[in-house]
Amino acid sequence: MKPRYVLYGWVVGCVLLLAALAGVVVALNRLDEVPLPAGEPIAPATPKLIERGAYLARAGNCVSCHTRQGGPAFAGGRAIDTPFGAVYASNLTPHDATGLGLWTPDDFWRAMHNGRARDGRLLVPAFPYTSYTHVTRADSDAIYAYLRSVAPVDQPNRPHSLSFPFNTQAALAVWRALFFRPGVLPHQAAQSAEWNRGAYLVLGLGHCAACHTPRNALGAPRAGAALRGGLIPVQNWYAPALTSPREAAVSAWPLGDVVALLKSGVSPQATVSGPMAEVVFRSLQYLDEADLRAMAVYLRSLPQEDKAEPPAASPSATALEKGQKLYKQQCAQCHGERGEGRPGAFPALAGNRAVLMADTTNLVQVVLQGGYPPATAGNPRPYGMPPFMQSLHDEEIANLLSYIRNAWGNEAAKVDTIDVFRARERRGS
Repeated sequence: MKPRYVLYGWVVGCVLLLAALAGVVVALNRLDEVPLPAGEPIAPATPKLIERGAYLARAGNCVSCHTRQGGPAFAGGRAIDTPFGAVYASNLTPHDATGLGLWTPDDFWRAMHNGRARDGRLLVPAFPYTSYTHVTRADSDAIYAYLRSVAPVDQPNRPHSLSFPFNTQAALAVWRALFFRPGVLPHQAAQSAEWNRGAYLVLGLGHCAACHTPRNALGAPRAGAALRGGLIPVQNWYAPALTSPREAAVSAWPLGDVVALLKSGVSPQATVSGPMAEVVFRSLQYLDEADLRAMAVYLRSLPQEDKAEPPAASPSATALEKGQKLYKQQCAQCHGERGEGRPGAFPALAGNRAVLMADTTNLVQVVLQGGYPPATAGNPRPYGMPPFMQSLHDEEIANLLSYIRNAWGNEAAKVDTIDVFRARERRGS
């Protein structure tokens, strides 16, 4: 009989342990939970509050995710692809049945701060509440007031297409217990008001870390690696490290150049493309000078680290010869015989850190898809680069990029044909 009692003890112990772990998960998911008073009338918003909310919604770039192509603004329906399946953005218009029409300011604040819907469901973190939790209650209320002012659209929300178990509330609860803690950013007394405002915009509303931070296998930002660069899942663009002088750090730039890049997408130092071009086009170009300057002050203050890079694998002489021939045929007319570029039109390739980065994802994507800076007030007619997906095959693109990365004083690892092949296959071409 003794073995039976031992087995019974083990079963009871396991049940108690699982119950304790479940209690911990529940408790962690209730941290800083927002109470929802019932039956309070919604006070009408003032025009000033609505205007402020419109500005903040721009800063958060809400319209990009919550508007499907060709659809009404903020009515949702856009698919956000993740490694775990598609998440469909929700309807933010004030429609009673399908949007936020029945939501209160408290409901909206809880979604922003705690990542919970009006009915208490846990929201999928493709909605970046891991960043929006830093937004203040006053700003949340202003955004809510603005969204209440837009035209209601009767467009039902689409259910997410997530694979099991990521489509369950239990899995979300465990994920949040491991990786999410709500909380507004504390004021840093040792820093200026401008620096604190910049930190708020970068880490909160701007949710820059959502792209510029590497993620673990469960899709959570890696601890201690904020803004250190990461591959944007499924989109397959690399958001470069804002802490590395080899990638996208701006600590050595003049402040005005950082502001120019954020506002217009171009500066004497760099030009944005890919997903960042959409951020500038839909959001950053509309921010006022003070906020752009605050963001620049914060970004210039980030601690710098020289990321360790693997030993460079040099391209063969044959690859360089073929790449040089392709460069003269396809690129030299715009970028110059010696990669010097043309100021105000085409970026220089010689000494360009976007060309020399260890991660060549963006280089391959630009050649395949083309490079298009955003059209902004400061750069209303941007010069673009056509896609070469149909005119150059994988080996040609690899040789071309290997040459560019090792010409005119550049020195970087070769680009392999397999890198181009994988990028092309991800696009279904």
